[in-house]
Amino acid sequence: MDNPLLQEQELPAFSQIRPEHIEPALDEVLSANRAWLEKRLAKDEAPTWENLVYPMDEGGRRLNRAWSPVSHLNAVANSEELREIYNKSLPRLSDYYTELGQNQALYQAIKQMREAGIGLNQAQLKALDNSLLSFELSGVALPETQKQRYREINQALSQLTSRFSDNVLDATNGWHKVIETESELKGMTESGLAMAKQAAEQRDVNGWVITLNFPSYFSVMAYADNRALREALYRAYTTRASELGADPKWDNTPVMQDILRLRQEEAELLGYKNYAELSLATKMATNTEEVTAFLENLAERSKPFAEKEFAELKQFAREQLGIDDLQAWDVTYASEKMKQTLFAFTEEELKPYFPVNRVIQGLFSLVERLFSVKIEKDNSVDLWHPDASFYRVLNLDGTPRAAFYLDLYARQHKRGGAWMDDFCGRFKRESGLQLPVAYMTCNGTPPIGEQPALFTHDEVVTLFHEFGHGLHHMLTLMDYPDVAGIHGVEWDAVELPSQFMENWCWEREVLNMLSGHWQTGEPLPDELYAKMQAARHFQTAMGMVRQLEFALFDMRLHMDPKASEAGRLQYIQQQVRDQVAVVKPPAFNRMAHSFTHIFAGGYAAGYYSYKWAEVLSADAYARFEEEGLFNPNIGTDFLTHILQVGGSRPAMDSFVAFRGRKPEIDALLRHSGLVEAA
Repeated sequence: MDNPLLQEQELPAFSQIRPEHIEPALDEVLSANRAWLEKRLAKDEAPTWENLVYPMDEGGRRLNRAWSPVSHLNAVANSEELREIYNKSLPRLSDYYTELGQNQALYQAIKQMREAGIGLNQAQLKALDNSLLSFELSGVALPETQKQRYREINQALSQLTSRFSDNVLDATNGWHKVIETESELKGMTESGLAMAKQAAEQRDVNGWVITLNFPSYFSVMAYADNRALREALYRAYTTRASELGADPKWDNTPVMQDILRLRQEEAELLGYKNYAELSLATKMATNTEEVTAFLENLAERSKPFAEKEFAELKQFAREQLGIDDLQAWDVTYASEKMKQTLFAFTEEELKPYFPVNRVIQGLFSLVERLFSVKIEKDNSVDLWHPDASFYRVLNLDGTPRAAFYLDLYARQHKRGGAWMDDFCGRFKRESGLQLPVAYMTCNGTPPIGEQPALFTHDEVVTLFHEFGHGLHHMLTLMDYPDVAGIHGVEWDAVELPSQFMENWCWEREVLNMLSGHWQTGEPLPDELYAKMQAARHFQTAMGMVRQLEFALFDMRLHMDPKASEAGRLQYIQQQVRDQVAVVKPPAFNRMAHSFTHIFAGGYAAGYYSYKWAEVLSADAYARFEEEGLFNPNIGTDFLTHILQVGGSRPAMDSFVAFRGRKPEIDALLRHSGLVEAA
């Protein structure tokens, strides 16, 4: 019991976890779980929640508490030794879950319970329904040889998706550019220069260092006058983990082909025409035609606006910047200059008003006001890095409700992007209630020197987004793990709370809570707020069609049974770009090679979820706009009908319970500035 992954304690002992702990912990938990289930199914005993589902949830809990810290460390404190054992463990976990999903005796027991339905509440029945669908999608009904093939496919996919992610991380970390003279960085902001100087000092080199971590990348693409530098950085960023990247050993081309081939084979094994059909079996959308029609309708409405925006940008670049042939590496730079000209405003002007501690304090104040909780920092908890912090969520009477970790800044050996994951979920156990604990991870601009971290408004929005996921996980009142928090929620509805939270970042009253100049404490000036609001819809249509391009590419890729064939991915991507894109990327662009959402992040044939759920979130937020932003009854309704019920009922039922009707697209179009035809 000296293995920290096996100790029964409230939270992980991160400082004590070593790579050599991982395999023994998995050995013990998997063996115990298998032995219990075999023994239980051998008994001639009618299955009940108490004698079958609850003990299995206990086994799942123990496994999650052993594996979740390992998976988290692999993402935020990656090392060669940890990665090796992590990847070695993935097939074992895949095997275990496939074994459960194909266990005919277990399936029959769950089916028997569901058909009887005696003494079970709605949440329990929904959990059983989800389980039965999961059995079917795990191949429980397949002949033995096909079951074995399914197992092999899932084993391989668990390794391939991890390798995809590893290649992106290594390719991102494996490139940097040393700049020796400051004149090469002309136009860059003070904070961008300071970040580049700090990166050079960390590498023990003279001058400035530009990296492919997003804050560094963006600081050059948005502000550097040096067009050749922007092109070099764009090329490095968009060819990461491809055959054109810095090192062929990180090329994701064969990995992607293998992933697509195996996904198609898995879909066919289970009786689906393609992987997109299989993916939609667990989503709100009913079929691929509905999804593509939804995306194409949005594209049709948005593209005229986007074309107009891009034509204006090209004209501005030609007349004001002397750029006659606007290229992909000029777009962010020219857009930033155009925004400055039109609105006398830059994102950089906002940063001094968003010191991270003030942003966090404001976020917590908003959540406390909306959802009647209190949030308190706890400095006594064991963490994986000095950047990380830990907080407890309390009910108004002071009783504990949940807890969460925050890790906000970009750094080496940490995966890019932003995400919410969980250490454990709400679970009513015989020994007492297990409360939810979330990890919320961003890659924002780190503190520079003695200056605190100063966020862009976009980084504030990202933090609110991930916190929305966290609220969904933490504020649930469901006592059964399979439907608590985000578990059991259809994937295309999971983004509702996260995108809902983003809206608050534009409200004056909320910005007063979030902002305060890092040196003087002065709130965000009215003049700056007015400029920020005026610029809010600047190029939103270009942003919309870019997201639709990604979503359509993902859906069509996974609808095509031949997607794994050489050159097919590029062909599909080009078709989608011809249909919806207004910014045409150069031939060398290999965006798909670092598209971790669909190749390693659970969004395969599901990237459309962002836009699908944005319809839900915009319409949900519109009720706050209509009836009063801080009307306590609406906050309570959102908490009651969306957050607390988790996956205990279909997401559409939850939305209708909150809104009083089915979702309408109007609010999304209004929030995006796309209300009338161009």
